[in-house]
Amino acid sequence: MVSGKSNGFTLIELMIVVAIVGILAAVAIPAYQDYVAKAQRSEALTLLGGLKTPTREYFAQTGGVPTLSALGNPALTGEYVSSITLAATSSQVTYTATFKTTGVAPGLSGTSVQMIYDPSDESFSWNL
Repeated sequence: MVSGKSNGFTLIELMIVVAIVGILAAVAIPAYQDYVAKAQRSEALTLLGGLKTPTREYFAQTGGVPTLSALGNPALTGEYVSSITLAATSSQVTYTATFKTTGVAPGLSGTSVQMIYDPSDESFSWNL
């Protein structure tokens, strides 16, 4: 004799699972995008951080304002950073890392990060 018991999921059970997966995706996707943006921003911080020692050495040796070429052969581009530029006055040196417009997290496209060197107290500050 055949039993009347079914071995499948009901429609309501499937709808509940789909709703739970949708809620989890709604929370996870923005968190993942923030994680990606932070990881890509760290490339700019790393490239700019590589300019700290050559900048201090240049000021210690010459007392003058450096150019990028005077700092040796620093990395000025990366996978997400399109360029690093230098703007200098006698009182501070500002390095600006600009992100590419494509291939980066939406919040970073075309934005920049700055590292500012103050030779009077040999300190660095950041504009993120």
